[in-house]
Amino acid sequence: MIQKKAPAAFHLTKNAAIVALGLFTVLGASCKKDSTTTTDTVGDWTRSSDFEGVARTEAVGFVLDGKAYIGTGYKQDDIRLSDFWAYDQATGTWLQKADMPGASRNSAVAFTVGSKAYVGTGYDGASQLKDFYSYNPANNTWDTIADFSGSARYGAVAFSSASKGYVGTGFDGNYLKDFYAYNPATDTWAQTASLGGTKRQDAVAFTIGDKSYVATGINNGAYPDDVWQFDAATESWAQKARIANLDADNTFDDLYGSIPRSNASAFVMDNIAYIANGSSSGLNGTVFAYDPSTDLWTQKTGFEGTLREGAIGFNLNNRGYIATGSNSGSRFDDMWEFLPNNAVVTGN
Repeated sequence: MIQKKAPAAFHLTKNAAIVALGLFTVLGASCKKDSTTTTDTVGDWTRSSDFEGVARTEAVGFVLDGKAYIGTGYKQDDIRLSDFWAYDQATGTWLQKADMPGASRNSAVAFTVGSKAYVGTGYDGASQLKDFYSYNPANNTWDTIADFSGSARYGAVAFSSASKGYVGTGFDGNYLKDFYAYNPATDTWAQTASLGGTKRQDAVAFTIGDKSYVATGINNGAYPDDVWQFDAATESWAQKARIANLDADNTFDDLYGSIPRSNASAFVMDNIAYIANGSSSGLNGTVFAYDPSTDLWTQKTGFEGTLREGAIGFNLNNRGYIATGSNSGSRFDDMWEFLPNNAVVTGN
């Protein structure tokens, strides 16, 4: 785990944000895929077009106007970044965009509303941050917006509805569960209902349909097993099934104990959320799929790249990806696409 605090740490969303919280690939002709679905653990990871910026971890990402964006993050030797890059799925190429203003940082959050993305909070190597900026892809420019109205923090999560962005949880010297809504029409923040259950940092957030979800994370060395669903229409939370082996009479949750973790990646395809990588007393390479229609989790094929935490997960045109991240000794610039119904193909 990267030391984010000087003496002492997605995500992301659907609606185009990647987390916390939040899909593209070019398949070579020599990498023929077997699309057979089996009754065993399925899903195949295939390496895609490497991220073109320097290797990093705990960056932010979002999807906007048919492109995926990754920027900021932690490089090495206490070097933090402010550059941004856009991925064009049609060509399989990355293009550098305007740097984000303000301090270089890691562990920030991003969300999108309408035609713009919003990025803020994080850690600059000395202090937690609360400044926020909007990005307009039409002219490749950043503008300063109102500071986040909660405490300065890092390791938070973010997601969005049709008209507002939401930011909450994280760490400001203490673990947090408060949430705030940003209204781009008025450039104002307002506190909304706090997350139920456990405080946490480095959780994941994702949106399916008109509901958003927060799960996983860490709180004082423990990995929360409660999962929460947010309804933006009522700005209220509802608890979903816990990710723990609680039913001794049935087998459906026997593997749920492998799901809790911190600093994981999440993305959504076909109204199913996927959580991969992260750390739980060591790097955790297991992958689980969540179906909100049944409130059940299913194990999929484990991540086939180098295990990592602090990576970016995102969905582009209903294709799911994971990029960047780190382990104890390396930062990564590779990107992987997940094919959830394919049999595993070795040598990808």
